[in-house]
Formats: sequence, structure tokens, C-alpha cells
Amino acid sequence: MTDIRVLVVEDEPLLAEAHSAYTERVRGFVVVGVAHTARAAMAALRANDGRDIDLVLLDFRLPDLHGLDVCRALRAAGSSVDVLAVTSVRDLAVVRTAVSLGVTHYLLKPFTFAAFRDKLERYADYRAQALAEGEVAAQHEVDQMIATLRGTAGHSLPKGLDAQTLDRVRAALTGGTRTEAGLSATEVSGLTGISRVTARRYLEYLVTIDLVVRSPRYGTPGRPEVEYRPR
Repeated sequence: MTDIRVLVVEDEPLLAEAHSAYTERVRGFVVVGVAHTARAAMAALRANDGRDIDLVLLDFRLPDLHGLDVCRALRAAGSSVDVLAVTSVRDLAVVRTAVSLGVTHYLLKPFTFAAFRDKLERYADYRAQALAEGEVAAQHEVDQMIATLRGTAGHSLPKGLDAQTLDRVRAALTGGTRTEAGLSATEVSGLTGISRVTARRYLEYLVTIDLVVRSPRYGTPGRPEVEYRPR
């Protein structure tokens, strides 16, 4: 089976790069394009009638159009390209609408590579079954195909961590005054209002899922302080 061709749609360049790198790490997937706006995504999907793209990794918070509107435009144009939502939008109404528009998966940011890989691998298994020739023999084959796609909920945050605090820590890293040089756990603590120990736990978690890089900060008395910066 040929590689599944993926278009990454994400307005933040660092995240677009990270999602592309994650995709390339999953066997059987290849990134064929990156778009930072809805307009650029639609242009890529119109090229060659979209036959060069199998799956769209779609952020919903785009600068020029909501991701749901991109989905609506695709379906109105008769496109059957599959869409995997990769977004921080937690509104249940948005989730329901996404499902009604045929979004295959809804992956909340931030996520681990394991969670991301699980979604892609399940999609690949589903696609292999769905593109097979002939007819299903019985109901259980349909059930198996849908179960392959949906899978089970998993890869949640480690015990003791919550998504809201994690979002605050990530926002501090991307919006702090020392973003280029990185921030220490103490500085993140001051920006978020959480303790230094808690800040360090969240920062170390972000390091483990490859969203943040850790490095020593020299130039201060005593032992070098550890600083963190987004990849």
C-alpha cells in the first residue's frame, strides 16, 4: 500500500513543524504540504482536484477561517478527503459539528507522540479496510472497521497534571519576555502563579513529549540554572 499523503494545516510555524515531524515518524505517512491559513489549505486541496492529498491534519483556530468552515467548504465542493482535527478547541458543540462533517478523529492539544501515533495508525488500518474491493460479508466486519477507527480513549495526561495548567505553562513559554533564550521553572512560576516545583513538573512533561527543549543557563553564580524553550 502506498504512503498516506498528509497536508498539515496549522497557523503556528513551530507547531506546524512539530506536527510534520511527528507525522513523518509514523510509518506509512508522508507530509506533502504545510499550510498556515485556511486559504492556503483550500488552494492546496483544489490543486489537481485534491487527488494528491489523502488526509488533512486541521487546526481549527486559523487566522482567516474557522476549521469547521474549511470542513464545510470541502464537503460542499464534493471533496471526500479525510480530516483529523488537531486543535485546542474543547467546545462540545464544535466536537459534535466536526463529527457531523465527517472528521475522522478529534485530537486535543497538547498531546503526546504516542497519542498522535495511535490516531494515525488506527486511521491507516481503517483506510486499508475501507479501500478494499468487494462487499462486507456481515455486520461484524462493519463493526470491526468502525472500531478500528475509533479505538479507545487513552494517552491522557499523567496523574497530577491537568490540561488547563499545561496550557498556561505553554502560553508562558511562547509569550514570555525571554522566549528566545528560554524560561526557568522559577520564571514560569512567576508568570503562571503556580509553584516552582509544579512548574518544573509541567515543563519536564513537555520535554518528554518533544514540545520543549531543556538546556543549562550559564552566567549566574553557582550551578547553572535549567531553562526551557519551545521546539
